[in-house]
Amino acid sequence: MSASARILDLYTGTPAQRWEDKAPSAIGKTRVEGPVEVNRTGLKGDRQADTAVHGGPEMALHHYPSEHHAHWREAFPELSKIYRPGGFGENISSEGFTEEDLCIGDVFSAGTARLQISQGRQPCWKLNMHTGNPAQAASFQKTGRTGWYFRVLEEGTIEAGDTLSLIDRPCPDWNLRQVILARFNPRLESSVAKALSQLEELTASWRGAFARKVDPEFREDTSARLKG
Repeated sequence: MSASARILDLYTGTPAQRWEDKAPSAIGKTRVEGPVEVNRTGLKGDRQADTAVHGGPEMALHHYPSEHHAHWREAFPELSKIYRPGGFGENISSEGFTEEDLCIGDVFSAGTARLQISQGRQPCWKLNMHTGNPAQAASFQKTGRTGWYFRVLEEGTIEAGDTLSLIDRPCPDWNLRQVILARFNPRLESSVAKALSQLEELTASWRGAFARKVDPEFREDTSARLKG
């Protein structure tokens, strides 16, 4: 069991009216300097516009690995300038590992805090609007390059340059990328869905989503979330 990454930057934001006739969003974030307090609901100074689907103790911090930006620049070269750390509304940008290297429930030390992976990101239409790419959210979902959320097990301070070091892996059989792809698989095997619906390290919302997928006849309508 070994995984570590270096925090490149930390980002916070507050809700703003970004788009006419659309709900406010805090996806536009600003890099912060120096040590930042992290509590049970995230970085000090960071807020969410829609707390029903963002933030809270189970999704306190969004992490996005910088390694994915090369893929997005190649996939959408006309938008290459926007694919940079902080460009997807994440709180943490890192270098060192991606979803393929991690598992649901992984626990990390970061500065004086302790963080645990709770679920992948569930992309929505705000990502399309923010990037100017109407295919962004669907592409996130299809490739599994979504980044992930942390819950905060121990509050503390973190800053750019800190190392995220894996200290516990309670769910070695549940690779993060595979769980993310399973979440968006419309025809997931019922046995896999059932097992994931009972995985305590997952957020309640994702356990509920997998519970619905146990029924082989269930079909999830993602059009409103992905297109707005």
